[in-house]
Amino acid sequence: MGRIRIASDTTDIAQTPTLGSPVYSVAEAFSFCEHLAKSHYENFPVASLFIPKDKRPYVWSIYAFARVADDLADEGDVTPERRIEMLDNWGQHLDECYNGRTSHPVFVALAETIVKCNLPKHLFADLLVAFRLDVTQQRFDTSNDLLFYCRHSANPIGQLVLHLFDDARDSTIALSDNICTALQLANFWQDVAVDWQKGRLYVPLEDCSRFGYTESEFGSSVFDERFRNLMRFEVDRTRELFKAAFTSNST
Repeated sequence: MGRIRIASDTTDIAQTPTLGSPVYSVAEAFSFCEHLAKSHYENFPVASLFIPKDKRPYVWSIYAFARVADDLADEGDVTPERRIEMLDNWGQHLDECYNGRTSHPVFVALAETIVKCNLPKHLFADLLVAFRLDVTQQRFDTSNDLLFYCRHSANPIGQLVLHLFDDARDSTIALSDNICTALQLANFWQDVAVDWQKGRLYVPLEDCSRFGYTESEFGSSVFDERFRNLMRFEVDRTRELFKAAFTSNST
């Protein structure tokens, strides 16, 4: 990849370029994002064959922005205070990107994507709200608290994709938000044990109380009728979001 090099630590990728750092062309910056997207251990199929070839670089740049921020919130042995500091720095890069002053390769590519696809800044800022919550909030008292998180973590991605395809209308945004929130919740319900090991619990505490299931019982792996009823309740509520999107789309 010539002088394009992906640092082994995402923290290094996020650093502000220093005096004497290479100036990346738009093509090189997109290559940087593509390589990051395809090489990360927690990758998902990015810019697959279902996405037109001319749109794939734009997907890579959005993915790179979110991937680095997600790692800043989650990866490595770093204090919460340092994580917030690094996320704030990433947000400063975003500000500079929208002001036309960026030199970071991720944001050089993202700046081109923003111009070509008219992407609103608030969607990227919303993602950073969610990544900060990943650092500061490990429990959710109510379902509304959890939905607030989903509105900032999952929904902006769907809306950004709509903008990429010039189809961000009130009706399509509503459909996308329902689907994205439902997908995020489904992921939470299948990963309850995995998230618990990371110190996180996404099942709202008010729902646990409703079914008489205590927080400590997640750690003790108590899988009784109370647990089954609790998870059935969460799954049924999530299913309604999927159904709402399908019903709206078919009418």
